[in-house]
This record gives sequence, structure tokens and C-alpha cells, in this order.
Amino acid sequence: MMRTLFLQAPSYDGFDGGAGSRYQAKREIRSFWYPTWLAQPAALVKNSKLIDAPPHGTRLPEVVSQAKGFDLVVLHTSAPSFASDVKTIERLKEANPSLKAGLIGAKVAVDPSGSLQASAAIDFVARNEFDFTIKEVAEDRPWSSITGLSYRTADGAIHHNSERAILEDMDSLPFVSPVYKRDLAIEKYFIGYLKHPYLSLYTGRGCKSRCTFCLWPQTVGGHRYRTRSVGHVAEEIAWAQKAFPQVKEFFFDDDTFTDDLKRAEAIARELGRLGVTWSCNAKANVPRETLKVLRDNGLRLLLVGYESGNQQILHNIKKGMRIEVAKRFTKDCHDLGITIHGTFILGLPGETKETIEETIRFATEINPHTIQVSLAAPYPGTFLYDQALENGWLDDANAELVDEHGVQIAPLHYPHLSHAEIFHSVEAFYKRFYFRSGKIASIVSEMVRSPQMMKRRLREGVEFFHFLRERKEMAS
Repeated sequence: MMRTLFLQAPSYDGFDGGAGSRYQAKREIRSFWYPTWLAQPAALVKNSKLIDAPPHGTRLPEVVSQAKGFDLVVLHTSAPSFASDVKTIERLKEANPSLKAGLIGAKVAVDPSGSLQASAAIDFVARNEFDFTIKEVAEDRPWSSITGLSYRTADGAIHHNSERAILEDMDSLPFVSPVYKRDLAIEKYFIGYLKHPYLSLYTGRGCKSRCTFCLWPQTVGGHRYRTRSVGHVAEEIAWAQKAFPQVKEFFFDDDTFTDDLKRAEAIARELGRLGVTWSCNAKANVPRETLKVLRDNGLRLLLVGYESGNQQILHNIKKGMRIEVAKRFTKDCHDLGITIHGTFILGLPGETKETIEETIRFATEINPHTIQVSLAAPYPGTFLYDQALENGWLDDANAELVDEHGVQIAPLHYPHLSHAEIFHSVEAFYKRFYFRSGKIASIVSEMVRSPQMMKRRLREGVEFFHFLRERKEMAS
């Protein structure tokens, strides 16, 4: 077995390129997701090491120093971080010329040839679902025999092996939480809407929804929800409970944990027996009876992608959600005491000044506890990206997804709606949602009841106003 280093490379200050993050960028409130997509192959490779540089503040010289003791390095990369990640590989190989270096992630799954051509220092990329591809590379098997691998041959040519079959037996993947225990300081991982410290993992892969903007189902996970058994999930949570007694909340990062209602209820009952607090991603269509089962067994929060308050835009992006259903679902959550973190996207196809206003009104009406407002991001490999190119919505001057500091920009524009108008609408959205007397009173009440929450919200407030100031500087 090759001595293998799994690396989330240093990048912009505060930038989280972790695969768990749907949009690789600095957020309005500093947050870091677990590098689960790196931890999973790391769990398959004995005596490996995982370095997640951004949350741990690990600088490049330290990474270079540590990498001298390894035979193989595997980096997770993304469209926004790719150029920086390539430079990291080049630095690592300058210090350790015998090091073999490869990349994983949606960016290289979509464009393996272009990724390899970016630098002679990149030896291989693992396409699509890469866990066992990387395991076989680490076992030092001949690269020509490894499915799912694209690599540079001895004469410099690029070769693509056949596709690897999609993984069906999800229980064949080992737990990721022991890798977290071995290599990560979990207190470094923070998301504003989750209790701290939290622990995040997947109970399945794939999403049956066809949202045109969503990166992972279209590039790596697929549109069929493949799941771990209920017992396998419960066993890992029980292990993690003992390994991380300080954890206050478990988060399931499946694209839509509630796609399989009976399974979600079965897992919830196991979690109820364990006595844990947990949260997950959900679509805004879960029936009240299921919500009650989940709540009665420890569910605290749902992360819900509403995206837009305009029905036509939801049709345009193939969201498969109806506004009236989402309203009823949200009311059920409020009635049952389930907290909601709602996510919205501005600048999707069909967006106008009027639909932006409609979405802001919708958000204030349904009133989730907290929100995240993102800019439509046409990642290569998505239907939205192809659509944007075909219709001239994406031009070279604005094709990057983040600026030089890692802050998300507005890459799309329309004949009736400019980059600048879409960009500025985010700030307007946040101000109108949070700067309401009722919302302010709710936040203050929450702070008064808990000294810990007061400290946390004050810190988040400072970060939020810094975020607004950065955006103004970008605009000027």
C-alpha cells in the first residue's frame, strides 16, 4: 500500500472548497463543511492521512513539509479552487519529485482531459464515483487496469480507462467518522444553523430530482438514491457518540435524505433510541405525519432548498416543487417545532426584478429561522451551464464563479437583468429578511435565553456585516 495523503489544499482565507458545500465559496458567515468525499476513500486506504487545510489554518509550507513523507497525494478540487489546487500540486512535487499526484471531484469528472492538460504535475484524475478507484491506485496496481481512471502515460500521453460501475452496495464503504477522529479537530467545523460542534456524514448518494443547477447528482452521485442500510447508519452514529461525546448534533448531508420516507422514519426511530439530536437536507414536500415521526425521534432542523418564490422559475430549473406545497410543509414544520434553514438562489433562468421581489416576499411570508441566499452558479457539467452557454447568459468577463478572494460573484446575466442587479439583490434580500422587527425580536429572545447563543450570534453578526462590506468593495 502506497503511503497516501488525502488533501483539501490551502486556498483563500475563509474559503471552504469541501465537497459537502454545494457552492464552494466564502459564505456570509464563516463556515466549514467536513471533507467527507476525501474521508471516504481515506477510510479505504490503510495508514493514510487526511489534511483539511482551510478550517485548520494549515498553510502551504506546512503541507509541503508533511507531504515529503508520502508516495501518493490525492486532492479534492472544484471549479473555483482548481487553479490554486494545481499550484499546490506543483509545489508538492518540487519538494518530492517521486510523489504521485491525483485529483478527485466534479471538476475533473466533467473534464478529465482538460484537467490533466492544465499541468504536467498532475499524474491522474479519478472520474465520477472515485472511492475504489483511489483505493486501487493506493494499492499500487497498474494504472491501465483501474477503471474510472484517466492518467498521463510515461511518454506524456493522456489515457482514459473505461468507466467504473456505479456503487450499489453502500454498506461496503467503511465509516468515515474514524477518519475524522484520527485526523480532524472537529471543533474547527462550524455552520451557523447547526449546533456546535456538529458531525456530518452521508447515509446515501444520488438524488432523483433533476434540478438543472445542482452539481453533484449531474456529475458524481447520479439521479438514483443509493442508500446504506438502516442498521449500518445507526451503528456509525452509535460509534461516533462514544468517540465524540462533545458533539451536539449530527447532520446527514444526503442530497435529499427524505426522498425515501419509510427509510427516513426507520433511521429516525433508531436515532431516537440512541437519544441524539440530528438534522438533514429535505425537500419541501415531506408530509406532516412523517415530520412528526422525525421530530419525535430527535430531528431538530431541516435544510430546505426553496430556491425561488416564483413558480415559473421552479419549473424552469426542474425543481419539481409547487409553491403551495412548500408553504404547507413550512407551516407544518413551524407547528411541530422543527427549525428550518432555507436556501434561495437569485439569478436563475427566468429571473426578473419582479421575480426577485416575489422571492423576497415569499421568504418573509414562510419565515424560516435562518436563510442562505446564493447567486446562480453554472458549474461545468450541469444543464444550467450548457443552457447558459447556448443562450449567451455567460460571458468570458464574468465566467469565474468566485472573485480573487473567494467571494461568490454573479456570473449569469440576461437581456433584462444585469450582473450588477443580480449581485446587489443578495444584500437587499438579506436586509429585508433579517432587519424586520419580528425577526430581530426572535433573534434577541434566542440570545437572552442562552449565553452561548448570544456569543455565537454576536460573532455571526460581526461576520455578516463584514460580508456586506466586502460586497460593497467588490461592487465599487
